[in-house]
Amino acid sequence: MSAEATNPASPGPVTAGPVLPTVPRRKARSRLDLRRLGRAALLGPTARDRLPDAIGHVVEAHRSHYPDADLDALRRAYVLAESSHRGQMRKSGEPYITHPLAVTLILAELGAETTTLTASLLHDTVEDTDVTLDQVREEFGEEVRFLVDGVTKLEKVDYGAAAEPETFRKMLVATGNDVRVMSIKLADRLHNMRTLGVMRPEKQARIAKVTRDVLIPLAERLGVQALKTELEDLVFAILLPEEYEHTRELIVDNASRADDPLAEMADEMRTVLRDADIPAEVLIRPRHFVSVHRRARKRGRLRGTDFGRLLVLVNEDADCYGVLGELHTCMTPVVSEFKDFIAVPKFNLYQSLHTAVARGDGQVAEVLIRTHQMHKVAEAGVVALGNPYAPPSEEQTVSSDGERADPTRPGWLSRLLDWQEAAPDPDTFWSTLREDLAQDREITVFRPDGGTLGLPEGATCVDAAYAQYGEDAHACIGARVNGRLATLSTVLKDGDTVQLLMGQDPASEPSREWLDHAHTAAARIAIQRWLATHPASAEAQEEGPVPTLQAGEAAARPAAGNSVTASEGATPRTADRPAAANAVVDQPGASVRLAGCCTPVPPDEVIGFSVRGGAVTVHRVECAAVARMKSAGRAEVGVRWGDTTGCRVTLFAESFGRPHLLADLTEAMASEGAEIVSATVEPPSQQRVRHTYTVELPDAAHLPALMRAMRNVPGVYDVSRAQTPGA
Repeated sequence: MSAEATNPASPGPVTAGPVLPTVPRRKARSRLDLRRLGRAALLGPTARDRLPDAIGHVVEAHRSHYPDADLDALRRAYVLAESSHRGQMRKSGEPYITHPLAVTLILAELGAETTTLTASLLHDTVEDTDVTLDQVREEFGEEVRFLVDGVTKLEKVDYGAAAEPETFRKMLVATGNDVRVMSIKLADRLHNMRTLGVMRPEKQARIAKVTRDVLIPLAERLGVQALKTELEDLVFAILLPEEYEHTRELIVDNASRADDPLAEMADEMRTVLRDADIPAEVLIRPRHFVSVHRRARKRGRLRGTDFGRLLVLVNEDADCYGVLGELHTCMTPVVSEFKDFIAVPKFNLYQSLHTAVARGDGQVAEVLIRTHQMHKVAEAGVVALGNPYAPPSEEQTVSSDGERADPTRPGWLSRLLDWQEAAPDPDTFWSTLREDLAQDREITVFRPDGGTLGLPEGATCVDAAYAQYGEDAHACIGARVNGRLATLSTVLKDGDTVQLLMGQDPASEPSREWLDHAHTAAARIAIQRWLATHPASAEAQEEGPVPTLQAGEAAARPAAGNSVTASEGATPRTADRPAAANAVVDQPGASVRLAGCCTPVPPDEVIGFSVRGGAVTVHRVECAAVARMKSAGRAEVGVRWGDTTGCRVTLFAESFGRPHLLADLTEAMASEGAEIVSATVEPPSQQRVRHTYTVELPDAAHLPALMRAMRNVPGVYDVSRAQTPGA
């Protein structure tokens, strides 16, 4: 039995809860008198062919959206719900049937279709009465059974402390198949929050916190603003009663003012649009309590225009931009406040133009411009979409492959359903769900193939990798963002193009460091699962990277006849090496030194300078030291390459960190005949690794091929010649 249902013998105390003052928001029916409704419910239907008087309000609201709706299922659902709940009372003392009736009325006013309303009337029957899901299926069909099952709580007797998180997990999975499940749950929670005053204060606080952390974010994501804003105000009243009371006083004081700047600006807008011959309706839309509270904290002293916004409703999309042009021409616009959510809708289906105009006294009014249909969706979100299983109409979007584009399965919900499967226990699921839902803005990034990824704001390349490839993202070695190389920790912005670079090594593994950059639950859980199942690799990562190439590892795959030495700061070998490149200078008897700052090799264009001791140093002509030598007055000496082509050169390699990279890189170098004299590998920084190699080549002409082979190693994104002293 649900917390709100109780035996008539012990109806529970009736106390007053937080009461929200009446603030005009929009034209709406007066709230039901639940006690009168309860008496009507107990009387039952007067005739078999008439709808019971108790659901007259529901029928009236439903007919306003669906004039031709078949009401037979509603009548039968009410009869079953009333007879099943008969004798049960709410803790407030009302007959229990008033609760499913009130929930159904909320959905009917939002524009829910008949199947949703039928399931709403029955949503507590399986949980609180002897009615079974099989009976619901036999009487009302599979869709209604699925919706009722989706919102039915799991019993604490069976699940203990895990009952609440597992109930939400079950509900979210059901929502993934039919979004109407969550619509019913949100309306159910709203009515329970309206009547929460009969509960103990500690229970009120617990329910309010769950509503704040889970239900309100879900209402926001589903675009049901009408439910979201009222839930926010009810939670505000319970969790922050003093700040709520202060906000209430601000709203009451503003309502008692003699002048209303919003009304004056609304009249001015009506005149402007009438003169422009644009049919439009201009309304004042009061801010709800939480919105006023946030504005007061941000701005301090509030002005009259801070207590509401102006809403302009038109018939066609093009009229929205026409209104915008007229307002910006005839009034003083605040251009920085302009946002176009029509061209780029929000992830929760919201569409509107946002702008602001200023009065001469400095007061600024925010303006929302949208069509009547956009307004319906802005208020009711997915509820306004009707039945997602109905055949698509001509107005509905059809994708390029001919399939119906389903706006009831947005990207955030798909991601949530993916990671919840991997959540190992109810506690992890519950805490991760709250964290995931706390990310209240979504961005869209583009793939090179033209596809898109929906990610929460603050997501990184790590998150994009797991969103696109799932657990195959363990092999990701880097990314390009808008065509430029970027680390996996790079935070993405709305509209970025992301190309993920995947390694070919099947043994690739994620780094523990990735957890610091993973913003989405899917990425965190996938990385944590891998680390938990590969403890040896995880421990090795915790010990830190090896800063220099170890001789044993590099020698695992050397070319025949090559040996490798490598230790930090190692001195290059002088024995058993090919002859150095033969540089011939126009200064007989002078000794020749190839400069270490630029390591010239054939066929580089070179220049020589006389130095102390009668020696000549040879530099590449583009070397930075050349300008310094000339400015110091060093004598230039002509240089040319002789017949000997062996050379020693220092190379820098930039790479993303990954397992076995060092072995693969040294093998590629050895295959090109390079003998590694010394190598230094710096500790990784943001997944990037810098390598310095001094190598000897039997023929300088092989240098371009060597550098190409190094660049072709997966994970290596740049190889360059040394321009400063090497290792």
